[in-house]
Amino acid sequence: MARPDKAAAVAELTEQFRNSSAAVLTEYRGLTVAQLKTLRRSLGENAQYAVVKNTLTKIAANEAGISTLDDLFNGPTAVAFVTGDPVESAKGLRDFAKDNPNLVIKGGVLDGKALSADEIKKLADLESREVLLSKLAGAMKGKQTQTAQLLQALPTKLVRTLDALRAKQDEQGGAE
Repeated sequence: MARPDKAAAVAELTEQFRNSSAAVLTEYRGLTVAQLKTLRRSLGENAQYAVVKNTLTKIAANEAGISTLDDLFNGPTAVAFVTGDPVESAKGLRDFAKDNPNLVIKGGVLDGKALSADEIKKLADLESREVLLSKLAGAMKGKQTQTAQLLQALPTKLVRTLDALRAKQDEQGGAE
């Protein structure tokens, strides 16, 4: 029978997996407490970095419906639970790992889809959500401007065509 403290830990981890949009598993062997504190700060406000027990976390992930991470639970493991923009947290992990090679990104999950360490690094290379939305808005505004110019050109072109036809009729009518 499971001990109450372990059952509570599994329940808490299960809830964190369910409430997060992404979770990134890392190996933190060789990092000092001060470095882990710096890492937690670099992840931003929308991520929580926790050192976890592999067995309990594996059970919690399976209870949350995530079974794709089972192979990653070996060695000292910590999980970054991301509730906000996963790109920001992935950038924080990538940048910290550049300066501290002891941090190894094992893999993760984003909206229920398993991600390899390389895919997390690609995610970190993306621009932030705000920048991408700004670019989309700019592209949409440009298309609206083009559409407005096109719609404005149609009546003008029609008027010019009618004037040309009227002038041609006047010429033909005057020649007869």
